[in-house]
Amino acid sequence: MPLPVSYDDILAARDRLRPFFETSPVRHYPLLDGLVGHGIRVLVKHENHLPTGSFKVRNGTASITALTSEQAERGVIAATTGNHGLGLAWAGAARGVSVTICVPKGNNPEKNAGIRSFGATLIEVGDRYDETVVACRAIAEQEHRTIVHSTNHRPVIAGAGTMMAEFLEQAPELDAVVIALGGGSQAVGAMAVTSAVKPEVQLFAVQSEGATAQHDGWQDGHMRANEPVHTFAEGIATGSSYELTFDALRAGLTDFVLASDRRIAQGVRDLWTITHNLAEGSGAAGLAGLRLLAPRLAGKTVGIVLCGGNLDAARAAEILGGRTPEA
Repeated sequence: MPLPVSYDDILAARDRLRPFFETSPVRHYPLLDGLVGHGIRVLVKHENHLPTGSFKVRNGTASITALTSEQAERGVIAATTGNHGLGLAWAGAARGVSVTICVPKGNNPEKNAGIRSFGATLIEVGDRYDETVVACRAIAEQEHRTIVHSTNHRPVIAGAGTMMAEFLEQAPELDAVVIALGGGSQAVGAMAVTSAVKPEVQLFAVQSEGATAQHDGWQDGHMRANEPVHTFAEGIATGSSYELTFDALRAGLTDFVLASDRRIAQGVRDLWTITHNLAEGSGAAGLAGLRLLAPRLAGKTVGIVLCGGNLDAARAAEILGGRTPEA
């Protein structure tokens, strides 16, 4: 399988992350078993309990701690709409590294405030994300900063893979895991772990029906670029494929399903009602995907990753009130 990182890379990243935060918990909720049905035992990996409320803090910390002294002195920069920027800003503050985050104009104000709260410089530039990326590259060249891409960066993928290294230690009985897929760092990191530790674990991905670029590329073998997205689930609102993850996803996923925003919003409500954890759209996508996959996973122990809980207050009220937000 063509993997951009090795299991040793992930173990090295895990060693670098240990001083910064604790292992995220794994919990079993019998009511979730009943909701999913088919005799499935559901285990939830609570990445929303990490600093910044998302697994992306793993990626940011792994990247910051992998810098050379010269790179750390010059600082880093990234283009993002949220959780990647929060994770990188948090890690920069923890290590004393200058961080600049570029976001599109009109970006989520709560996430902007969070990024600034960790001391990062936030630049609102570009009406669309692809314009933000262009501006980010220009600033990086001008200021000699290292670009930390949210997916196309090996330390990011190694950091994301530390989730699965923990999960298999905490729940060695896992038969399968359903992972929300945006850029693919978490899914590909998981592949590097399972292929080395427990190859029989099946890995499933889920994306929104309103953002199918990764799914479609996985299906037909053709990479996508800057396709339109229409989903409220920001963390999986991906319109492109990425060089470091594309081939691995095609080779390593057992299957890849699409869930409607209605199903994802229902997942937010179910997780709130049963676990009393607030999930953002991408954080609930794993549950939405598992409910679609349940008949073929009957009787198995299946993990889902509550990968993030950064849902803004207005959208949380809308979803918990029984509505599905507009994209």
